[in-house]
Amino acid sequence: MPSKLKVLVTGPITEEAAKKLSSFAETDFYRSENKLEGQELIQRLQGCDAVVCQLSGPITKNVIDNNPNLKLLANVAVGYDNIDVEEATKKEILVLNTPGVLDDATADIAFALLISTARRIVEADKFVRSGKWEGFRLDLMLGEDLAGKTVGIIGLGRIGQAFARRCLGFGMKVIYSQRNRADARIESDLKAIHVSLDELLSRSDFISIHCPLTKETTHLIDERALSLVKPTCILVNTSRGPVVDNNALIAALKNGKLYGAGLDVYEHEPDVPAELIAMDNVTLLPHIGSATEDTRKKMSELAVDGLISAFSGTQPSNVVNKTTWDAFCRRISSLTSTK
Repeated sequence: MPSKLKVLVTGPITEEAAKKLSSFAETDFYRSENKLEGQELIQRLQGCDAVVCQLSGPITKNVIDNNPNLKLLANVAVGYDNIDVEEATKKEILVLNTPGVLDDATADIAFALLISTARRIVEADKFVRSGKWEGFRLDLMLGEDLAGKTVGIIGLGRIGQAFARRCLGFGMKVIYSQRNRADARIESDLKAIHVSLDELLSRSDFISIHCPLTKETTHLIDERALSLVKPTCILVNTSRGPVVDNNALIAALKNGKLYGAGLDVYEHEPDVPAELIAMDNVTLLPHIGSATEDTRKKMSELAVDGLISAFSGTQPSNVVNKTTWDAFCRRISSLTSTK
């Protein structure tokens, strides 16, 4: 183990991962349910070589600039929009994420949101619990069929592909949009047709968002985009909240320009607009896309294993800024091994 290595863990990880990390480095576990961010995070990071971080508590330029000893950021998530990767790269800080291990869990939640909204599951559950049900009626809680419909997937990465496979199983047609066209084999396997974003918006019966949050994708789904969709369309978002303009979404739902929405993420988490909460045609979840015991265990292990591998001199597979590896190795060369 490198001597004097100090690591801050900003949120809960599994007991097994915590033990493994503690046996490798001097570890500070932040155990409060309150967010660790801003000046408090800067102070807590003083003298630390690395941080195992989560979506709460952004690792901003200010945090990085005020902690010059930082060498590695291990994010317990596949997305890393909570980290200023550009600044980290400038400061020769290695950034890790947790790709691959949460694809199926997140795809499951996206599909659950789709079918729940299409078949009015949450609304029907409330109806029964409130004692309003008086027996079978032919016109009670009519929803939307899935079979034969066209689903538009924005971002056909690993999670988008996993979602597409679930849609195929329900007899849906798949179209997708992203900047770079997917490999021909992937298109063939998923029977997926690449289209422009505008064509996807206008053709889709259902739309599911699986793109990362970047400057380009912030408010990708805005008033103009929503003006193109069918009034019978359902929008699902399990990627990042700011990809969708909250105000534009609320207006489209209120005005009947959108049939419904299934949301696991929000523009200003954890704040959820009261207008969305009041709508029966919106299914709301508390950002639990990867929240299964097995998946969260794998995420914790991947983050910790990547950190240990990197500080042991072996490049892990889950490096975000791979061009920083050589510079990172030079920075940790002063940490002598006690092995």
